[in-house]
Amino acid sequence: MRLDRKVAAAVAAVVVLLTPMAGSASMASDLVRGGPPAPACSPNTKVVTDDGPVCGVAGADVKSWQGIRYAAPPTGALRWKPPRRPAPWTETFAATKEGTQCAQPAGAGPGSDDEDCLNLTVRVPAKAGPGPFAVMVQIHGGGFLLWKPQDASRLVTAGQVISVEVNYRLGIFGFLAHEAFGEHAGNYGLQDQQAALRWVQRNISRFGGDPHNVTIYGASAGGSSVCAHTVSPTSAGLFQRGISQSGEYNSLLGVDTVWQPQDCKAKLPTEEQAQRTGARFAAAVGCGTAAEAAACLRSTSAATLLKQADHGRGPDNGTIAPIVNGTTLPMSPGEAFATGHVNDVSLMHGVDRDETQLPSASTPADYETLVRQQYGKHAPAVRKTYPLKRFPAPAPFLAFRTIVADSNSVCPSVLNNERLARHIPVYAYQMDDTDVPPQFFLDPTKPNGAYHIAEWLLLLPEGVKLNPNQQVLSEQLVSQWTGFARTGDPTVDGTPLWEPYTEDNPVIMSLQAAGDSQLTTEIPRQHHCDEFWEQLSAGTP
Repeated sequence: MRLDRKVAAAVAAVVVLLTPMAGSASMASDLVRGGPPAPACSPNTKVVTDDGPVCGVAGADVKSWQGIRYAAPPTGALRWKPPRRPAPWTETFAATKEGTQCAQPAGAGPGSDDEDCLNLTVRVPAKAGPGPFAVMVQIHGGGFLLWKPQDASRLVTAGQVISVEVNYRLGIFGFLAHEAFGEHAGNYGLQDQQAALRWVQRNISRFGGDPHNVTIYGASAGGSSVCAHTVSPTSAGLFQRGISQSGEYNSLLGVDTVWQPQDCKAKLPTEEQAQRTGARFAAAVGCGTAAEAAACLRSTSAATLLKQADHGRGPDNGTIAPIVNGTTLPMSPGEAFATGHVNDVSLMHGVDRDETQLPSASTPADYETLVRQQYGKHAPAVRKTYPLKRFPAPAPFLAFRTIVADSNSVCPSVLNNERLARHIPVYAYQMDDTDVPPQFFLDPTKPNGAYHIAEWLLLLPEGVKLNPNQQVLSEQLVSQWTGFARTGDPTVDGTPLWEPYTEDNPVIMSLQAAGDSQLTTEIPRQHHCDEFWEQLSAGTP
């Protein structure tokens, strides 16, 4: 019972985880987006998109246009339908306040049941040099269930790029599949991301961006989304580069107490499996009659659907993450990497050395129980490879943290590097800096090490005070991320040489504070990848 309470607490902590122009815009703002009227626009910020005119705010360093609708509200008959172009507008829309985040359960905030959320933000350097600018499209994390995009003004100003930040359907609204929805149902959240990328192709040149130089990037579920678009046939041509951060995080053998299978290595549910799950969900909300299920589900309140879906871990919670639906995803990303079914793009791809999305161990008994729970018949071999006596205090915490990071993130990331590098350019990294300030989902009294999405905080600190060592790495990451977006090569002024990962030169950039980052080939050996985890995942030990 004591361990069950610890598991529940850990899960909760992770989930808690991720002029005349202005005057004419007021009515358009109310029509396109609810809430109080948007602030007035700055002069000379009007841009005519192919859906209608927008105006924004001109700051000292960044011009921004927030909450621009890129697809019609996915409500009523459009709930669980692929995104459609919005109705065009003629009055100038005041894009001067943050767009609505998508419906989600409470956890990372108070939650929301507002489905009218398919909007994006564009940020452009105010002191623009000669363009066009490279474009960085942010896909936010949160387990495909929570959160919203983050203001990436720092990348805009320091890297001289354009930022596009996207809201997309989450959880049950983004990923439920049911036979009543027709063939190839599900993956609406990924399709929203693609709709936003198509908007970028049609419109970003009007903001000074280059539609032929687009980089998608994100952490956690955002990193998993980058993997999905790397293999999705319907994403081909929509971007040239991707940055997948911490996109490997599901349990190696499928024993997961936090998220449904969804990451870059996971075997995703088939459409048939997702439809069966959808049928259970429909029955649980009183829509069990197959002939009427679609209409019934679309007329059920968003609050009711969110309550039944919860955090997606129960048998009647429905599908709240990507599936193999035959069109958006003909196969799981890991399978596509292994077989070469990838789009013609370049990637930066990496994880954090100590990341874990599972409960932690406090005692030797916890360690024994959690290892047995996660690895089943392989538990004795795991314990032999990671004996408690080889770890300093708190040994149970450190040992299980290391096991989980190696099995779920580090070694699968290395394997995906190998697979991808046979077909496309890959710049591999591992975040090894152990002193990044802890984020809200961590226990700051524990030795969390290089934790899940630690580099994200250094990219976009949002007021977090960094010590001099961390500040050096923060500046380096911004230079590497934006340099890759501009040129396709993360080796730019102020950064160490970063060569691509190849079969003959399997180098991984070890990201360290204080200017100590360097390429290494030692990571697979240090983390027992080749001799243990890859064999275990293949079922051979």
